[in-house]
Amino acid sequence: MATDVATPSGSWLSRTFDRTAATLAFGLGLAAILGALGSQYIGGLYPCELCLEQRLAYYWGLPLLGAVLVLWHRLPRTVWYLAMLLALLIFAWGTYLAVYHAGVEWGFWPGPTACSGTGVAVSFEQLSDINAARVVPCDKVQWTLFGLSLAGYNAIVSFGIVGLLAAAMYGRWRRGGRTPA
Repeated sequence: MATDVATPSGSWLSRTFDRTAATLAFGLGLAAILGALGSQYIGGLYPCELCLEQRLAYYWGLPLLGAVLVLWHRLPRTVWYLAMLLALLIFAWGTYLAVYHAGVEWGFWPGPTACSGTGVAVSFEQLSDINAARVVPCDKVQWTLFGLSLAGYNAIVSFGIVGLLAAAMYGRWRRGGRTPA
């Protein structure tokens, strides 16, 4: 009788799927935030209030995800799951903000009064340095590609990151929480 010499945790791909998915999520997020910063500082697109809020998910989620990737084999299982869940929730929040912003741009719902609509009354004393302030409206699209604005692309990217993080967590859970040697 021949014995099967396959490892109990399956093939190489199934053993590394969770880390690969998390690494892809990190790379996708890093490319997205670098693209946003590049469009601002190189491309001359000024972010509105909602654009800046959407970036917070990357500013908080990427360092957390980076720490998980660096400490991948050293984190206790519970800490790993909590950190991954927190990163997933941060990017889910970012997905919500991006969908909300895209909806404001398409006119599906009103945006915040600070950057769309009429806002509040301004007195003449406050107008002394009016050229110093640049208010970018949240309900006006500055750039599109194939009919999608940057907020629309951010919604897709953020949703992809959430999916990759969920897949990484599922992959680890399916293997019983074991990390490959």
